[in-house]
Amino acid sequence: QVNLVESGGGLVQPGGSLRLSCAASGSIFSIYTMRWYRQAPGKQRDLVALITGGGNINYADSVKGRFTISRDNAKNTVYLQMNNLKPEDTAVYYCNADVFSTATYSSNYWGQGTQVTVSE
Repeated sequence: QVNLVESGGGLVQPGGSLRLSCAASGSIFSIYTMRWYRQAPGKQRDLVALITGGGNINYADSVKGRFTISRDNAKNTVYLQMNNLKPEDTAVYYCNADVFSTATYSSNYWGQGTQVTVSE
């Protein structure tokens, strides 16, 4: 079993910054792709950014130039640095990861989510 625990959400004014963290723990052999999703009230859950085990990165168009995803493999942790936040970034942010518990067996896991609210 693997647990993903997000932290770093909160209330911030437009133009402000937040840094989200997601730490994986449990039966971990290695972690391949790590992702951040977000879900605003009444909307579907959308992919925000991903980083593969090889370091390839992709962003949603809406956050390019403002958000930066990174990872610390030694800590099994992925980060999302969010700058120049806008009210439309308000959502629950979820961590997602493809985790190998052995050399050949992997499963996909979700965190519990952390609320980000951008408002005056």
